[in-house]
Amino acid sequence: MKPGATGFQRIINAFGYSVKGLRAAYINEAAFRQELALLIVLSPFALMVTDSGIERFLLISSLLLVIIVELINSAIEAVVDRIGSDHHELSGRAKDIGSAAVLIALLNASIIWLIILYNYFS
Repeated sequence: MKPGATGFQRIINAFGYSVKGLRAAYINEAAFRQELALLIVLSPFALMVTDSGIERFLLISSLLLVIIVELINSAIEAVVDRIGSDHHELSGRAKDIGSAAVLIALLNASIIWLIILYNYFS
C-alpha cells in the first residue's frame, strides 16, 4: 500500500489490491479457474437442494474454503518460483505442503457435500 494511506483510503487501496490478486489468480492459475467454476455451478444447486440455512452455509462455505486455500497455495508457489528455478528441498516442500492443503480443503468440501446430499436424498 501507499505509505501514509489511512482510514477509508487504506480500505479502498486494500480492496484494489485484492481485486488485482483475484484477477492474477484467474489469469495465471488453471486450478483457481476450475475451482471457481465449481463454486459458480454448485452454489445455486446448494441453495435449491437444501431447506436449512446451516446446510446451505456449510455447502457454500466449504467451496469458498477451497478457493481461499488455492489462493494461498498459488501465492506460495509464486514466491517460491520468484526466488529461483533451481531445485531446492525446502522449495519443493513448501509447494507440496501448499498442494496438500488444497487437497485437504477439497476432501473437506467433498465430505460435507456427500453427507448433506446423502441426508437430503435418503
